[in-house]
Amino acid sequence: MKYGEKIVKEFDVEKDLEIWPNKHKKNYKISITLPEFTCLCPRSGYPDFATIYLEYIPNEWVVELKAIKLYINSFRDRYISHEDSTNEIFDTLYDKLKPKWMKITADFNPRGNVHTIIEIDSEKLEKSL
Repeated sequence: MKYGEKIVKEFDVEKDLEIWPNKHKKNYKISITLPEFTCLCPRSGYPDFATIYLEYIPNEWVVELKAIKLYINSFRDRYISHEDSTNEIFDTLYDKLKPKWMKITADFNPRGNVHTIIEIDSEKLEKSL
């Protein structure tokens, strides 16, 4: 197994998703594009491909960029739906970072004549409760 495969396979979100203190107290937005998300369809086993767009206004913490890359790559061999993967990524990052605001958009490539975009926005979630 090559070193990159080993790192991704052994990635543990609880210990390996590194977050850093936010040194800036003003509001600012961080936008991260992750264009190589892959997972496996839980029904067919076919690969699904997506671009993940993450935006957030940090509070006390920011995510380290290599760590989020490895976290996203850890989905590569998992059988997980579009909805479940997007919600898991949002929940994990939201719980760890506790941002002032966060939005994730997962834009899945069309497959079988279906194009899926899933969006979760913390502001809209709070208003709907």
